[in-house]
Amino acid sequence: MKLWQKGIAPAKNVEEFTVGNDYVLDQQLLKYDCIASAAHARMLHKIKILSDNELESLLQGLKKITELDASGKFKIKASDEDCHTAIENYLTAKLGDVGKKIHTGRSRNDQVLTALRLYYRDELNEIDILIDGLQKAFRNFGGKYENVAIPGFTHTRKAMPSGIKMWSDAFADAAEDNKLLVQTVLKTINQSPLGTAAGYGVPLNLDREFTANELGFDKVQQNPVYAQLSRGKFESLILHSLSQIMFDLNRCAADLIFLSMPDWGIFLLPAEYCTGSSIMPQKMNPDVLELVRSNYHIVNSYQNLLQNITANLISGYHRDIQNSKEAVLKSFQLTKDCLTIMTSLIAELAVDTKRAKEHMTDELYATEKAYKLVEQGVPFRDAYRQVAKDIFKDKSSD
Repeated sequence: MKLWQKGIAPAKNVEEFTVGNDYVLDQQLLKYDCIASAAHARMLHKIKILSDNELESLLQGLKKITELDASGKFKIKASDEDCHTAIENYLTAKLGDVGKKIHTGRSRNDQVLTALRLYYRDELNEIDILIDGLQKAFRNFGGKYENVAIPGFTHTRKAMPSGIKMWSDAFADAAEDNKLLVQTVLKTINQSPLGTAAGYGVPLNLDREFTANELGFDKVQQNPVYAQLSRGKFESLILHSLSQIMFDLNRCAADLIFLSMPDWGIFLLPAEYCTGSSIMPQKMNPDVLELVRSNYHIVNSYQNLLQNITANLISGYHRDIQNSKEAVLKSFQLTKDCLTIMTSLIAELAVDTKRAKEHMTDELYATEKAYKLVEQGVPFRDAYRQVAKDIFKDKSSD
């Protein structure tokens, strides 16, 4: 039974079209909706809507759903539409009228907002931990090769001396920025929408502070219209932070692909992180890095998709927003996968110190030569031209 059904069954093709794959995505949100439903039930008990026995029955029912879900035995069906209906139908089937009381003071609108907030919070905390791991891997790698010089590049041409530690610490420093972004987003989204119902509140004296405290939210979203407006906005903040993480991984992957090419051979990719060709026996391909490089664009496109879906909507809920859920869930998974694989790759990465030294050729020191003349009192522009003249004169004589 649909929660909204009023005696008229929807056409089969309408049901399939409107549900889409939402019931599949909601499997990831099921436990969070159970957590939120338990807090809501305790609040209903507090305001005398539920008796002691009714509360205990509902809490046991929600616990059972969570256990079944953890063992893969609670599957949301397409006919359920979403996790909210699946949970209420199960409770009603097991508990009768008691199960029908769980939706008191709620709409699926604030249910999904709350479940998503709890899910986002866990995912962002996991991302934060994964960034720590990657940052540590970069610091360790830089320390291992801290005395190894390598060329620095501008315009994909040799420019000035650099070093493995400088390179590695650059990405470790960028990770610190990403941690700050993630923590800022966490602080922003940690607001409770539970009790705002369909975006205009309910004519019932709910204790929203109670449920917010039960669920670990920092504060309540008092304005119900604001709670609905925040869906799309908060997700955009999340995807922005994830795209920044993926942007750094993209640049790191590009460096490793370029400087591990046989022509350079500075970075030695671990063989376990490369694949081969089905026709060319000699090939060791950096497929992992190429996929990381590409996945940035996927996450970035999800950010654009989400912003486009949720823009131009008047205040209140619209079914368009259903199509934003997959973008966020997939972006979290892609970002976690890429952080994990890059952390383990960096931990196994090596440097060919002999090849690195061979690439530290004279032109890399041109700027240094110019500044030595500056220290002798030569104006910088004259020093610059003198060094350039010497370099190009030598090349023409070759």
